[in-house]
Amino acid sequence: MIYPTRRAIILTALGAPAALIIGLFAPGYWVVAGGWLVLVLGLCLVDALRGPSRASCQLAIDAPQTLGMPQSGSVTVRADFARTFPSRAEFAIETNARLTVAPDRLSADFVRGQASAGATLGPVRRGTGEILALWLRWQGPWGLVWKQLRETTARSIAIVPNLVAVKDEAIRLFARDAQFGIKAQLETGEGAEFHALREMAGAMDTRCVDWKQSARHGKLLGKEFRTERNHPVVLAIDAGRLMCEPLLGVPRIDRAINGALMLAYVSLRLGDRVGVFSFDAKPRLFTGVISGAGAFARLQRLVAGLDYSADETNYTLGLTQLGAQLSRRSLIVVFTDFADATSAELMLENLGRLLRKHVVLFVVLRDEELEAIVRREPLRPEDVTAAVASSGLLQVRDVVVGRLRRMGVHVLDAPAERIGPALISAFLDLKRRDVM
Repeated sequence: MIYPTRRAIILTALGAPAALIIGLFAPGYWVVAGGWLVLVLGLCLVDALRGPSRASCQLAIDAPQTLGMPQSGSVTVRADFARTFPSRAEFAIETNARLTVAPDRLSADFVRGQASAGATLGPVRRGTGEILALWLRWQGPWGLVWKQLRETTARSIAIVPNLVAVKDEAIRLFARDAQFGIKAQLETGEGAEFHALREMAGAMDTRCVDWKQSARHGKLLGKEFRTERNHPVVLAIDAGRLMCEPLLGVPRIDRAINGALMLAYVSLRLGDRVGVFSFDAKPRLFTGVISGAGAFARLQRLVAGLDYSADETNYTLGLTQLGAQLSRRSLIVVFTDFADATSAELMLENLGRLLRKHVVLFVVLRDEELEAIVRREPLRPEDVTAAVASSGLLQVRDVVVGRLRRMGVHVLDAPAERIGPALISAFLDLKRRDVM
C-alpha cells in the first residue's frame, strides 16, 4: 500500500489559498491551481518510484513460545532490505485479543539495510495468543509518500498459568516433606516394588524376612521395598460452562489447570507418567501419558490451548471415552463442578465405571462465596432468598461428596487458592499408602 504523508497533504492544501486568490483577481488563470495539484501528485509519484521497493524487504520476528500469567515477555521484529533501504521505518505488531503489545508503534533506524525494534507482549488471559501479522512502513526520499508492508505470521504463543510460581511451590513442598522423611519414604521403605535385600534391623517389619536367602547366607535378611514408579497419572479437566465461571475472581478452569500443572510437575519428578484429558460436550484433548525431560513443557503448551466453553458437560461421553483409552490401571484426577442433582447423578454413574479398574481422586473447589452468603446476616428479603438458594447448592454438594466417598472415590475438598499444595499432599499420601 502506498499513501501520502502529512507533508504531501500540507503541500496540496497550500494550493487552495492560492487558487482562491487567483480566482478572485485573475479568473482567467484558474488553471494554475490545477497545475499545482498535478505538480504535487507528480512529486509523490517520483518519490514513490525512487524509494525502496516493498518486494525487496523481508520481515522476521523473535517471540517466546510460552507466556506465564501475568508475566510479560519481550518480542523483537526485524526488517532487511536487499538493495536500497530507507533511513528510518516504523513497525507494528498485530495480535489477537489475548495479547497486548506495548508500545503499539515502534521506530528504528536502518544500518546496512537492517533494522530491529523490541516491544513487550502482555498476556490478557489464559489460552493461545497469536501474532497475526507484522506491519512496516517507511517514507520515500522526499518524505511525500508512505510505503506500507503487511506480512502474515500466524505465530502462536501458549499463555499458561505462572509456571515459575508452580515450580517454586512444588520445590518448596518437596523441601518441606523431606524434613519429615516423606521424600525418603517415597524412594525406599513402604511400597510394593522390590528394591534390595538388607540385613534385618530392629525397625524392620519381621514380615519382610526372606527365609530362603537368610538360610543361604547364614544371616537374617529382609526385603526392602520402594514405592512403585512409572504410574500413569491422568488429569481429567472439565472445560464445560460451569468450570468457566469465576470463583474469587478467577475462572474455575484456570484454578484447575494451575493445580493440574503443579501435580504434573511433581509426578514427573517422581518418575510417573502424566497425561491430560479435557472434555465438555465432547472430548477436546487427550495427550496420552508421557514422561521424560520435555514432558512438562509439552503438557503446558497443550493445556494452554484449552479454551473457555459455553457447552454443558457430557460426563457419559467424556468419561466413557477416557476409560476406553486407558489400558493400564491409572490414577485419574477429576477436576469438575456441578450445580444440580441431575448432572451430579450422571457424573456419579460414570465415575463408578472408572472405579472398577482405576483409582479416582475427585477435586472439589470449595465455593467460599456461597459459604459467605449463607453466613452473612440477612438485612433485606433478597438476602434471605440468596442464602436459601446458596444453602441448597451446598447441601447438594455435601450429599454428592458423601456418595463419592462411600463409592470409594478419594475426595479432596480444599480452598480454591490452595488447591495446588493440597492436591500434591493428597497425591503423596496416596503413593505413601500404595493406593495407586
